[in-house]
Amino acid sequence: MSEVYLDNAATTPMLPEVRQTLVDSLEHSWGNASTGYSYGREAKRLLEDSRHVIAQSINALDSEIVFTSGGSESDNTAIVQTALARQKLGKHIITTAVEHEAVLRPCQHLEKLGFKVTYLPVDEHGVISLDDLKAALDDQTILVSVMMGNNEVGSVMPIHEIGELLQDHQAWFHTDAVQAYGLLDIDVKRDHIDMLSTSAHKINGPKMLGFLYCRQGVDFPSFVKGGDQETKRRAGTENVPGIAAFAKAVAKLTPEEKAHRQQKYNGFKHQIVDGLRAQGVDVAVNGMIAPDNLNHVLNLWIKGIPTEIMQANLDLDGFAVSGGSACTAGNVEPSHVLTAMYGADSPRIKESIRISFGVMNTAEQIDDLVADIAKIVKRIQKG
Repeated sequence: MSEVYLDNAATTPMLPEVRQTLVDSLEHSWGNASTGYSYGREAKRLLEDSRHVIAQSINALDSEIVFTSGGSESDNTAIVQTALARQKLGKHIITTAVEHEAVLRPCQHLEKLGFKVTYLPVDEHGVISLDDLKAALDDQTILVSVMMGNNEVGSVMPIHEIGELLQDHQAWFHTDAVQAYGLLDIDVKRDHIDMLSTSAHKINGPKMLGFLYCRQGVDFPSFVKGGDQETKRRAGTENVPGIAAFAKAVAKLTPEEKAHRQQKYNGFKHQIVDGLRAQGVDVAVNGMIAPDNLNHVLNLWIKGIPTEIMQANLDLDGFAVSGGSACTAGNVEPSHVLTAMYGADSPRIKESIRISFGVMNTAEQIDDLVADIAKIVKRIQKG
């Protein structure tokens, strides 16, 4: 049985050339970039060359890129450190009800410390209202954190409009771009973004690595205490081989490549939905299919089939997809994203799966998936 991986929103496999860059760097550039002798100088050169490649990908200055252990650390740093550093200006934070837990849990932590957090609702497409954001802003707001693209349904937030709105406000603007980086055109200057989080393993790079973009002028103490690495903004010896591999993955993300992936994945979405409906499967899209969404994510409500049953059957047949909910200690918890979009009583939150595409997926694999889902649905309905 051949296996088909369709959970690329969770993680992606490293590309061969990225793996090779990692191996070469481990062999030849393993020195500590903070040392002054030849081994350290070579590591420092590779570190700064990689930083430049990554900075260019979002129209940032090299000095505005801070390497971290990944999206969770970047989100935590941006949110917690901003709150602690700016609390004399106010203790109000605005975010959304559909953020990743790496944003929601730091916000919940800050609430215990006396901060007020507003969680903006979303519509049935998973998008906030700018009017709601305007109404929530006050003179105590010090941070607005709104994800660029949602990891469960692929909705894209009005990032440019939010950045424009905050131009005359004291609040800093942070966006979790972990899912969007690599697919969307990101320009931190154009969109007036103050902080932006990413993760390498979402774009076929190594795990436990990412960066936090901090606009020049955004200043707070290092979240990780220790040495003076990353110009005193993130302690710890830099993972130079991993960073070089990260930069290799980023270098492949040309505007043409990103547009190609978006178009390819949008085609996969239509292939699945049209194919299932042609076979009589009662299915609906959670969110919407739109060219400017994150097209690698498709969240499907397969009516009448519990999430865990569909996911288990697909797994047995060699297809790796995610449930529309998170599993913790064997218990299936309702998706907070689908709950925010459709309400706690909607059957969608217990009958949905997330399919997410990557560069290695093919149209033939998608056809096989459609046939297998249809087969599973008919078998369950008969039984």
